[in-house]
Amino acid sequence: MNNRDIDWVRFAGELNGIRTIASGGQLRGRSRDFSWYSPILNAQLKDCVADLVVFPRNEEEVIRIAAAVSRRGVPLTIRGGGTGNYGQCVPLQGGVVMDMTELKAVREIRPGSVRVEAGARIGELQEAVRASGQDLLMFPSTLRVATIGGFIAGGYAGVGSIRHGILKDTDNVRCIRVVTVEEIPRVVELRGADIQKVHHAFGTNGIITELELTMKPALDWLHTITLFEHYGDALRFCKAASTPELDLFLLTSVEKGFAPFYEHLGERFPDDRNAVFAMVSPASIDQYRSLATSHGGMESLSMNADELEANELPPAYECAYNHTTLQALKIDKQWTYLQIAHPQPFDVELCEQLAQRFGDEIYWHHEFAKQFGEYQVFGIPLVRFTTAERQYEIMRIFESLGCATFDPHVVTIEDGGMKEIDLSQIDFKRQADPKGLLNPGKMRGWETVVAE
Repeated sequence: MNNRDIDWVRFAGELNGIRTIASGGQLRGRSRDFSWYSPILNAQLKDCVADLVVFPRNEEEVIRIAAAVSRRGVPLTIRGGGTGNYGQCVPLQGGVVMDMTELKAVREIRPGSVRVEAGARIGELQEAVRASGQDLLMFPSTLRVATIGGFIAGGYAGVGSIRHGILKDTDNVRCIRVVTVEEIPRVVELRGADIQKVHHAFGTNGIITELELTMKPALDWLHTITLFEHYGDALRFCKAASTPELDLFLLTSVEKGFAPFYEHLGERFPDDRNAVFAMVSPASIDQYRSLATSHGGMESLSMNADELEANELPPAYECAYNHTTLQALKIDKQWTYLQIAHPQPFDVELCEQLAQRFGDEIYWHHEFAKQFGEYQVFGIPLVRFTTAERQYEIMRIFESLGCATFDPHVVTIEDGGMKEIDLSQIDFKRQADPKGLLNPGKMRGWETVVAE
């Protein structure tokens, strides 16, 4: 059925008391996310707006909405905090956007795990588990706004990945509860390897309503800044610090071009020095400092979370991952970004050559993490945007040098990062969304199946 044939006032009425929005600025606002990081996506998605936004308060209301859209053949896009930057929650074909932020209950906290509804803000979830003496294994730099369901549905790695790997790593996510989109929706719980059927699927093949996540005992992490005269020395230090001998929760390097975007740090990050931001266990801080000094580093900050708050300073994770891109864009809209994975072993000299080659066109930023048990280095460089053609030329240069690129200027799962069609996700979509109503246009593999 064409969306224009739907009587949206009547459709909303049939939802029997579930809060809806059918017009006004909130309708457009709930149809957007952080895809404006990309001028390419920003232009492509600017006119994509939902016909209706719905706000379920519990799983029963989710089921009613799923049944209603299935009966009418209406597109349904799931939204959390809207911090995704691939257009994950932008409705390409209009229809209904389901805002999950009212499903926010922390169901159960046990030693080693937490059960939580998908719409819970990660910052609030972290506070709840901290009260039990535990920590989440990882979270995005936007944890104050992002929801846990959105992170699992659209994320890959994050703060904590140098200690615990990526979200796909075994046992990081223990269970995902999913509602199907059928005239009589079903509730399915996925565990073990089956979790990958919906993880990082952009909400295209099931509505995530609850999750069970692994936790570890909490630590009073020290948030540090270490300054280096040369960016190559900062990278060599980070490479040496990527070792099991040091207990780290975050390890991020940014070159001096980023300093103007963090003016509130003052002399802690001056514009003539490159910076490494880290979260370090108190048990490892002496060894960490000694290693930094041996690589020419000078510590300019070391505080725990309470001290940072008392001094009105940001935590280290707000100087990491895509928060760096956000800070740059607040000041200068000419910037965009790229995402790459460096080949191993990590070649610092290659990075120095690239920095010399691109000059001020690129400001370098690297995240040091683990993936499937091995240390990995991800690049999230700022790129001075001129044209889409130049953006893709830069990506081809990276690829010619052995780097894997994760294109942040496309909306499809496969083209953004996976580079291949995940048949298990498509097979699950056949069961959980047989009419192809969930977030249409984001799973290229499904479009291929339909065409065939």
